Amino acid sequence: MASRTHAGAVPSTLPRHQILDEQGAIADDALLSPYVADVTVEQLQHLYRSMTGARRVDEEGTSLQRQGQLVLWVPLRGQEAAQVGSAWPTLPTDRIFPSYREHAVALERGVAPSDLMRLFRGITAGGWDPEKHNLNLYTMVLASQVPHAVGYAMGTALDRKAAQDAGTPPETDPEAVIAYFGDGASTEGEIHESMVFAASYDAPVLFFIQNNQWAISVPFATQSRVPLATRAAGYGFEGLRVDGNDILGVVAATRYALEKIRAGEGPVLIEAETYRMGAHTTADDPTKYRERDEEEQWGHLDPVDRLRAHLRDAHGVEDEFFETVARENDEIAQRMRADVLAMTPPRFEDSFAKAYAEQHSLVDAERAEYLDYQAGFAPQDEIDTHDTRGAGA
Repeated sequence: MASRTHAGAVPSTLPRHQILDEQGAIADDALLSPYVADVTVEQLQHLYRSMTGARRVDEEGTSLQRQGQLVLWVPLRGQEAAQVGSAWPTLPTDRIFPSYREHAVALERGVAPSDLMRLFRGITAGGWDPEKHNLNLYTMVLASQVPHAVGYAMGTALDRKAAQDAGTPPETDPEAVIAYFGDGASTEGEIHESMVFAASYDAPVLFFIQNNQWAISVPFATQSRVPLATRAAGYGFEGLRVDGNDILGVVAATRYALEKIRAGEGPVLIEAETYRMGAHTTADDPTKYRERDEEEQWGHLDPVDRLRAHLRDAHGVEDEFFETVARENDEIAQRMRADVLAMTPPRFEDSFAKAYAEQHSLVDAERAEYLDYQAGFAPQDEIDTHDTRGAGA
C-alpha cells in the first residue's frame, strides 16, 4: 500500500526494498537478499515467537491500563517486524538507544515483560539495568535519545582508536550503536544536529526510523515531501528504505547497515515504512483523525500474518507450532499481569537516597525535615476511628 504523499512531493529515486511480499512469498532483492540467505526455519520460528510475544505483551499492557493498573501504555501493534527485525541482528555488545515504544526491542534484548511495565506502573523512572542489556532506558522527551546515541558512538570509536594506538587493539568486533526514533521525531532539531555530528566524525551509529505514518495526529504527508531515507544523502551517508512489515527485509537491511558500520564506513540510516495499527498512547483516540478504510488497508499488511503465511506455505510449519506459541504467549502475559498487580509504589522517603551516589548532608537534612513533617499527621487508623465515632454521635 502506498503511503499518503504531500501535494508538492518530488518523486523519489530511492528504491524501497522488500524480500517477503504481502502474501508471504520470497521476492529477490539484488542488494539485500544475500544478507538473509542463511536464515533457517528455526530462526524464522524464533522471529515469529518474538513478534507474537511482543504483541501479546502489548495487548496485556493496554488491558492493564484500561483497568487502571498502569498510568499509561504506548502500543506497538503493527511495528513488530520493524523492531524485532532490527534488534535480532545486533550483537550483545552493541548499544541501543530506544524512544518509548520499542517494547519488542527490549524483549528481544532480554528485558523481562514485568520489568518493561514498571515505568508505566509509575513506580520507577526506569525498569531494567541498562548495562546488563546494553539497552538504555526509555526516553519520553522526543528525539533526546538520538544525540545521546551519537555521542556514545563517537566515544566508542575514540576508545577503540586509543587502544589501537597503544598497541592493544580490542579483540572483539567493533561496537555499533542503534538509535530508534519515529517519523514525528525526525522533524526535531536534535535529529539534524545528531546527523551532522555523526557524519563529521564517522560515528558508528545506525539511525533506525520507524515511519508508522502518524506523528500522533499529524500524517506523514504533512511532515515530509520525500521519504526520510533520502535525507541521509544530504549529510553524506547512506540511507535505505525498507518495507517495515517485512521481517526478512528489515533483518537484511540491518545486517547490511551493521556490516558497513563495523567496517568503519560511518553512519547509516534505515527508514522502515510501517504503520501504527493502534493509538499513539492509551490517552489517544485515533478515530478522531484517521479513517477506518486506511486502518483496514494497512491491516491486510499485518507483519505477523505475513510471516505466519510464509512459515506455512514455504516451510510447511503446521498449526501445532502456532497454537503452542499462542499458549506460551498467554502464559507470559498472565505472569506479567500477576507481577504488575503485585507491584507496590516505593516510599517517598526512599527517594532521598537516590539523589546522589554518595551520602550528602543537605539531602539528609531534607529527609529529616520531611519525616518530621509527616510525623505531625495523625495515623490513618486514628482518623478512621474518629470519623466512625462522629458518625454515630
